Amino acid sequence: MQRERITDHIFVFRSDQYAQVTAGLVLTDEGAVLIDTLLYPEETLLIRRYIEDGLGASVKYVINTHFHADHTIGTCFFPGAQVIAHELCREMLDVRGRESLRQLKDSAAEFYPVELILPDITFEDEMSLQLGGTNFKLRKSPGHSPDSIVCLLEEEEVLFAADTVMPIPYFVDGSCDDFTRSLTRLLERDYENIVQGHGEIILRGEVSEKITSDLEYMRLLDEAVRSALDKGLEDIENQVSLRQCGKSHVLLNGIVQQLHQHNIRALVNQYQDKSCDAPGEQSGAGVERKRAWQAKKLI
Repeated sequence: MQRERITDHIFVFRSDQYAQVTAGLVLTDEGAVLIDTLLYPEETLLIRRYIEDGLGASVKYVINTHFHADHTIGTCFFPGAQVIAHELCREMLDVRGRESLRQLKDSAAEFYPVELILPDITFEDEMSLQLGGTNFKLRKSPGHSPDSIVCLLEEEEVLFAADTVMPIPYFVDGSCDDFTRSLTRLLERDYENIVQGHGEIILRGEVSEKITSDLEYMRLLDEAVRSALDKGLEDIENQVSLRQCGKSHVLLNGIVQQLHQHNIRALVNQYQDKSCDAPGEQSGAGVERKRAWQAKKLI
């Protein structure tokens, strides 16, 4: 696991074991706030040891940015903390989170000690948290998943964007349209840093270019998939390349290629089945397909 210090009281932890997933730590005079955890218990317990033994602090709040296991599964290792999330996150953890944890426990003994923790505090659109002179502004940011949120430290202009910002947009569990709206909203403000849900920290001079690039990726991907369907092409997953959509295949050590193919599959089914009644909503068949991908997908 890698640790990076953004300011005197803001830290980022990046997994060496799983897809460079990140967790954030904000220290205040009244306790610490942990934004997400890491997938493997060993790494999350190292974070806890660093906070308690290295910094002499304790975690007062854990923020779950969305229900996916790689961001939430370590919540149980901070039993004294209150857990904050979007209201949909609590619902999805209670159903799909339980199933994900069952699968993980079936696959590896290291997950046996893990317990599912449901958020204590939930919100619908926005929420503010003040702790030790630090202001946290949380707001919904759907796209990667319907329950996704971002967390802004207002004074420092540091945005913990979770999977709203990652090496490529990934919307198999969410909506391309919602994702576009959420990313466009991020362009309304300047940030000193954006902490991605996976990968490196985005610095101030790179923020606008990064978000614009992600929006362009989704535009080009949508155009390419619709064009391939219009032409009756088969095997569309291998017909629309990452490079064609403006992204590099080496991001996240090559994992992005698989994420890209999953995005293509999601769009193909959306257009073929005409399953979107409204942004972010899909037919029962579409939901079942996405759940099948969820069991296999990396992020």
